[in-house]
Amino acid sequence: MRKSISLLMVLFFCSVTACAQHMNGNHHSATPAEAAETQDWAKQRLAKSSRHQEWVKVKNGSREVSSFVVYPEVKNKATTVIVIHEIFGMSDWVQSLTDQLAEAGYIAIAPDLLSGMGPNGGGTSSLDRTAIGQKIRDLPPDQITADLNAVADYVSKLPASNGKVVVAGYCWGGSQTFRFATNNPNIKAAFVFYGSAPATNDNSTDKEALAKIKAPVYGFYAGNDARINATLPPTSQAMTELKKTFDPVTYEGSGHGFMRAGDAPEPAAPTPKGDQASDAKANEDYQKALTAWKGNKKARDEAWVRWKKLLASV
Repeated sequence: MRKSISLLMVLFFCSVTACAQHMNGNHHSATPAEAAETQDWAKQRLAKSSRHQEWVKVKNGSREVSSFVVYPEVKNKATTVIVIHEIFGMSDWVQSLTDQLAEAGYIAIAPDLLSGMGPNGGGTSSLDRTAIGQKIRDLPPDQITADLNAVADYVSKLPASNGKVVVAGYCWGGSQTFRFATNNPNIKAAFVFYGSAPATNDNSTDKEALAKIKAPVYGFYAGNDARINATLPPTSQAMTELKKTFDPVTYEGSGHGFMRAGDAPEPAAPTPKGDQASDAKANEDYQKALTAWKGNKKARDEAWVRWKKLLASV
């Protein structure tokens, strides 16, 4: 089976596995299959970009948060999007997505929230796949908030910024986006991709936290993501009671992680090996990967169109 088929199968299994954090600290950790993805396609896309990209160190007290920034090629000052990475840390795809946001006309910054948490003060790139999940599980919530506040303050003052800052996150980062909306009253919008709202220790919706939200919250959810989707009714009810804006959209036929999975290349059909059993199994795997990819790509494309319209209205 070709490498691309294996890649899409990794994406398929990741897309149907929940990886968003509950706000009481419990969340899904990366399995070896999920974290093994190299995302060469994302790295190649990023390398072809003509936009200005740079790594900066954002100060948060004694901490330095390594952050990837991409600037749009526009005449006027631009809104800034903070991108909160998945449980897989600062991946090639997160950097590629940051560049795509700049292509759409926004300053985009993706902080590595594992900065300083690796060997010799390194971040995601200094950790193996098992350690990344463990380190993210161990991140102090107050540190996450302080890091994001420092990043928001930094980008709002960039000469090319118009001062408006929004936040978006995926999987674990989606839940952190919802949580950050409860902690920073200055952000203009929160875009939650398959993430859950803050919860109390008994997994009930944390209405006290939600009451602090000032910005509209827009949700992007997968049809095949029952665990996360089970949190939507109580979240919607609580936000309505609190007179807060929460606009969730569910994309049927897609799985958890569809923004990344749908961004990947289409799987290639396997080359027959001459062994009937193995060829049949390879073709079965290919058909499953292709079906998953089509559902995720459709969701990703529709979500991207919606997201850009919402960003333009900020």
